[in-house]
Amino acid sequence: MKIKEGIAARLDRPGDDVRLYLLHGPDEAGAAELAARLARAMGEGAERVDLDGATLRGRPGLLAEEAASMSLFGERRHIRVTGVGDESLAAVEQLLAADRAGNPAVMIAPALKGTSKLLKLVAAAPNAFAYACYVPEGQAATRIAAEAGRAHGITLNQDVAERLMRACNGDRAVMARELEKLALFLDAAPDAPRVASVDDLRAVCASVDEAEPSAAIQALVAGDSPALAGELVALTHEGVSMISVVRQLGRRLHRLAELRAEVDRGRSIHEVIERAHLFWKDKEPTRQALQHWNAPRLSEALARLGRIERDLKASGTAGEVAGAAELLGMTRRRRR
Repeated sequence: MKIKEGIAARLDRPGDDVRLYLLHGPDEAGAAELAARLARAMGEGAERVDLDGATLRGRPGLLAEEAASMSLFGERRHIRVTGVGDESLAAVEQLLAADRAGNPAVMIAPALKGTSKLLKLVAAAPNAFAYACYVPEGQAATRIAAEAGRAHGITLNQDVAERLMRACNGDRAVMARELEKLALFLDAAPDAPRVASVDDLRAVCASVDEAEPSAAIQALVAGDSPALAGELVALTHEGVSMISVVRQLGRRLHRLAELRAEVDRGRSIHEVIERAHLFWKDKEPTRQALQHWNAPRLSEALARLGRIERDLKASGTAGEVAGAAELLGMTRRRRR
């Protein structure tokens, strides 16, 4: 059957009557994290059988065989299948129709389309679940981060949860690893919860600090000189160096250049943005940037950033004041 919510709870407590969990949709990292919940629910000593779509295409009966097989030493077993498409249809048909199974299977199918015969089969089956995985956005993203933190004994307020999700670019598998490190750092556990601060997050997640000048970078890319001036003053008070801003702006413009090249090859801006799997807050600014920054302008801006960084490192210059002035000049030129 097809469900829209509650898949995590079902994977945490797999029912004996459920033979298959089909996790489809573009958020492959999120699907992998959900599949890991089934592994944890099966227990530490459980055996995991790994299969893939190509194997099942050649041996469609293998999935049902593994689902009905007993472990040599009597441990619990579960099956994980990756790279799944409609080539696995026959295998799933045999699994769902088998006289007995016993070992639950989870399938990760990021490329499966809504018209897929496999998806329709699972959606109509009473002994299987189909769940669409999408990269979380907005309040859903921060809620997922907060819920994941609670599973590790960590309380995240909205600001910390959003910073964590942004630093991980919405990738729940990466976020899970960062939460594991944060739990060790705080000595947190579900029975001994701790509250995490932004400073705690910075201590264990290096990419959090990299995201700090993001508002300044967005202002420059958008050509908003007053906003950039205010952000540069705030960053100076927070101790963020101008070189850090310049380098991160360089990475931002390099990424824009890559996306712009795809647009110039004939793809629409909407298609390019969706294929890039950007964090939800970055989609609209990126769309606007791709409308206004063409390849020559990006090339010129990257060359200018290189000169600014060299000047910041050189002695006998105005240093960060001159760097800030150059960035403001770039913003004014972008606006013109």
